[in-house]
Amino acid sequence: MSIARILIIAGSDSGGGAGIQADIKTVTMLGGHAMTAITAITAQNTLGVSGVHPVPVEMVLAQIDAVAADIGVDAIKIGMIGSAETANAVADRLEALPGIPVVFDPVMIATSGALLADAATVEAFARLMALSVVVTPNLPELEALGGSGEALVERYGCSVLVKGGHAEGPLLTDRLYRPDDTPLEWNKSRIDTRHNHGTGCTLASGIATGLGQRMSLANAVIRAAGFVRAALLTAPGLGAGHGPMGHGLGRSWTPTR
Repeated sequence: MSIARILIIAGSDSGGGAGIQADIKTVTMLGGHAMTAITAITAQNTLGVSGVHPVPVEMVLAQIDAVAADIGVDAIKIGMIGSAETANAVADRLEALPGIPVVFDPVMIATSGALLADAATVEAFARLMALSVVVTPNLPELEALGGSGEALVERYGCSVLVKGGHAEGPLLTDRLYRPDDTPLEWNKSRIDTRHNHGTGCTLASGIATGLGQRMSLANAVIRAAGFVRAALLTAPGLGAGHGPMGHGLGRSWTPTR
């Protein structure tokens, strides 16, 4: 039996709503096998982040090397990277693993507002973007990275999925900017809920799973976005703040290729 092997390089969320925990649930629900290289351990819940403990760079690389050497990797998702040193070390490793599609979610600020990347780390994101098939910034992240999807495509040669969830109004628009091709755009109604922790992680992991399953980028984005919406609609309502989504949909939602 063949299954897409998805390596997730990201931080752990003790509350189970975002980060590695959301990534594993997403990859599993979409039919892939999730593997992890944890970059940081966080103490957090639906109200915010109370502590961050970076994993040493050597251990992050050891996790990558261990799974790549034995199990193999069909696609990679990068989330919270932890530090500029880790970002550059991961970029070095990815350069030694050519041909594997990389989805980079440039995590900078948690849903609660906690800062998860300093200026030096954001600067190091450039190498990761240049190695990626697609980068998935939200609007504040896009502003910090350069201001426009077109500019990032021109500078780094990757596709850029600009997520519209931070815009005002009842409708939101996601735009996929692609090298040497016309942009694609999806409009959808906003789901009014505070239980939206981990949407970015879930979307990026869903895209990576699709790419690992050899879907086209556009189809991987469509399926992943549909899964995010289904998970938002089935959120269990946990916690007093930004609660986790309902990743464990069971038979209530059937992914389509």
